[in-house]
Amino acid sequence: MQGQEVTILGAGVAGLALARALALKGAAVTVLEQADAIREVGAGLQISPNGAAVLRALGLGAALEAASLRARAVELRDGLTGDVVLRMDIARLRPGQGYHFLHRADLIALLAEGARAAGVQLRLLQKVETVDLTGARPRIVTAQGAAMTPALLIGADGLHSQVRSALNGRVAPFFTRQVAWRALIPEVPGAPDVAEVHMGPGRHLVSYPLRGGTLRNIVAVEERDRWVEESWSLRDDPMDMRLAFEGFGPRVRGWLDQVQDVWLWGLFRHPVATTWQKALPEGAAAILGDAAHPTLPFLAQGASMGLEDAWTLAEALAAGGAGALPGWQALRQPRCSRIVAAANGNARAYHLSGPLRAVAHLGLRLGGALAPGLPLSRFDWLYGHDVTARS
Repeated sequence: MQGQEVTILGAGVAGLALARALALKGAAVTVLEQADAIREVGAGLQISPNGAAVLRALGLGAALEAASLRARAVELRDGLTGDVVLRMDIARLRPGQGYHFLHRADLIALLAEGARAAGVQLRLLQKVETVDLTGARPRIVTAQGAAMTPALLIGADGLHSQVRSALNGRVAPFFTRQVAWRALIPEVPGAPDVAEVHMGPGRHLVSYPLRGGTLRNIVAVEERDRWVEESWSLRDDPMDMRLAFEGFGPRVRGWLDQVQDVWLWGLFRHPVATTWQKALPEGAAAILGDAAHPTLPFLAQGASMGLEDAWTLAEALAAGGAGALPGWQALRQPRCSRIVAAANGNARAYHLSGPLRAVAHLGLRLGGALAPGLPLSRFDWLYGHDVTARS
């Protein structure tokens, strides 16, 4: 990759991680970002061990530890009563693996700093209007009318990726009949480093502390027929969220009573892209992260999948150039498809009602009591997978 020019669209998690990975291998990397600053809207996210392994391999392990809280446990709770249904003691059962809570903006900041330190050029206010992959080289045109023809174009441009559309055409997403609110509230420092999932009929709420325990992240999901825009910037009335969860226990209601600002977005199911890459006579293009495999948030894997993609794509390009892209897609596509499917399944499990809900909760309680490590071991294929160990 020494001296190889690479243009990446999008300064999100996957784009910035890939930029640093390639720059560390000697590539001349430019990241085009449509915003006027490198920042990230949103609230909290989780980085599981498979994602943390990539950050450590990129030399950003210390920055991750400084910016995050390590999770001690995950608790599944009956949302109506607040009672614990299943507790998975991550710190005790998986002491060698780190599950991290951090603010999305803090992750973007440490990745951006890491990219710049590696020599990446970050260009702001570069909104790309069109991507053309029919010529000898990829061709992009910005909103200002500037045309560029990079030899290697990487689309890390998220859900509404222009590069994905150029590779696959446009595919309408499927509204899941679920919406999600997200909010941050103040937290008393020293709150337990535990992720809580409060499950109820047709809805659930996930919460965990951030920034040294000074903030609490809340994501609340409700099933509904009314369509809602797929956007991170749509504000809503906090009272709507409170009313949706008024039947939940006092712990949840107490959190929601503190919410001042809340955002709402519709949850849409996007198919995993069929084509992730294309070779051209004088260049190539590829996509990664949400551009290739958008996922519902019910397994907390969006950021970690993007990190895995970034590491493996950089390794493939360093080993075989653009000719390695088909093999890279063949490596990543099955795993990402499995993760997306597992996230879809979690959504259904959290929202059970009636007798089925009671039976499922009883099964979780008994399983947790008889074999505490079993629930976590079901996801060893996910959390125990270290893409950096393949190198």
